Amino acid sequence: MGNQKQQLPPVIFGTSTLGNLYQDIPYETKLAKVKECIKHAKGIPMFDTAGKYGAGLALEVLGKTLKELGVKPDEVIISNKLAWVQAPLVTPEPTFEKGVWKNLTHDAVQKISYDGILECFEQGNELLGDYNSQMASVHDPDEYLAKAHNQEAEDLLYQDILDAYRALEELKEQGKVQSIGVGSKQWKVIQRISHDVKLDWVMIANSLTLHSHPQELIEFIAELHAKDISIINSAVFNGGFLIGKDHYNYQEVDRNTEEGAALYNWRDRFFKICDDFKIQPGEACFNFGFNIPGVTSVALSTTRADRVKENVDMATKKIPKAFWDAMEKEGLIHDHVLNFTNNF
Repeated sequence: MGNQKQQLPPVIFGTSTLGNLYQDIPYETKLAKVKECIKHAKGIPMFDTAGKYGAGLALEVLGKTLKELGVKPDEVIISNKLAWVQAPLVTPEPTFEKGVWKNLTHDAVQKISYDGILECFEQGNELLGDYNSQMASVHDPDEYLAKAHNQEAEDLLYQDILDAYRALEELKEQGKVQSIGVGSKQWKVIQRISHDVKLDWVMIANSLTLHSHPQELIEFIAELHAKDISIINSAVFNGGFLIGKDHYNYQEVDRNTEEGAALYNWRDRFFKICDDFKIQPGEACFNFGFNIPGVTSVALSTTRADRVKENVDMATKKIPKAFWDAMEKEGLIHDHVLNFTNNF
């Protein structure tokens, strides 16, 4: 992948909140957040964005705030996840992901194909204004494949994804992007694509966390690392549940179900150990997700400007080995992790 791997900072800034995820956020709040990201970034600041975020709103706000802050195009890395194009809003509410995005002025249409991804890429750069995305990927290919009701339909959808990557490979050959990757909540879809596409990086979401870290995923990450493919770990808080929210991977947890009770029980025991060692749960989650061998960066998102420095500082926070030993003794992390690495 050349020098692109060296450029990836330890903390990558997510931009879904710039697109009004769950709440309509004032522009001044978004500007303050981006300002803090620029101020506290280690090395070149990197932002992860997507046409899906607020139907292009996140792209527009990112470009506008960077310009207002006087950031030069070569002083920032932008990764754009491609699959959705901005479209006119002709219904009372946007037709995609209803209830998720607030106060939008546009709709979004999914286009995963050779031509569709090129359209997503060109429009993304238009929405960014003075800035271009240097990194590109297909957004949520796992969700796209999940639409299939039989194998024949899935094969056709997978061919759409391969055609989209053919377009991305051409953009890279033309020097319009520096690197191409993939992001997915289902890591086995990343594994499937990695067999058919020459990837520079992968973004694994919701899958490699303090609560969920299957051995076969850790082994897959080691394989990617051996091929010099960078790994970005995303959603290390399982949608916020591991740091006190009531949603696990964006689904509300019902404490009265067996599964929900087990999740809350795990978290109660985790919080107790954190309290014993005077460690913030978020620090433990970040440290775990960051120190799996092969992981280059962790992507974090926040709505609050005053949280940005805390997030960046987590990359250098030291967690004592005794904490991990206590977590293993309590059965909260699997011994295959500690046997695999000396990082803990």
